Amino acid sequence: MSTLQIGDKAPAFSGVNQKGKKVSLADYSGKKLVLYFYPKDDTPGCTAQACNLTENHRALQKQGYAVLGVSPDTEKKHLKFIEKYNLTFDLLADTEKETIQVYGVWVEKSMYGKQYMGVARTTFIIDEEGNIADIIEKVKTKDHTAQILK
Repeated sequence: MSTLQIGDKAPAFSGVNQKGKKVSLADYSGKKLVLYFYPKDDTPGCTAQACNLTENHRALQKQGYAVLGVSPDTEKKHLKFIEKYNLTFDLLADTEKETIQVYGVWVEKSMYGKQYMGVARTTFIIDEEGNIADIIEKVKTKDHTAQILK
């Protein structure tokens, strides 16, 4: 799991979103950011999580949060995912896994006895000063907003 801790300065990152536009941590300066890492677009858990955040986007915005999802999928896959489910926030295409590794969520996983590397579903709540205010490692995909706004 991530070696980052609550209170740490959030590591700087930059990449491109689903429209090929450059996105970085600095773009969210002075805002609270829900930075969530997930394994793959259009899979059951990832879809449930993204839809839960979309359904509750207004409530998150009212509390001052911006939302940014990150996965190793491409811009094109992200765009399809956003259009299919009418997602209301940007997704960062981290195909080189740079941001994923900086945040320590590229981990060894196992399924059916096979070991492989993948993204640990993890959410970092970053405050207005750019510090990590919370880390959610046991994400409830269908009720993720409640975990953020607790």
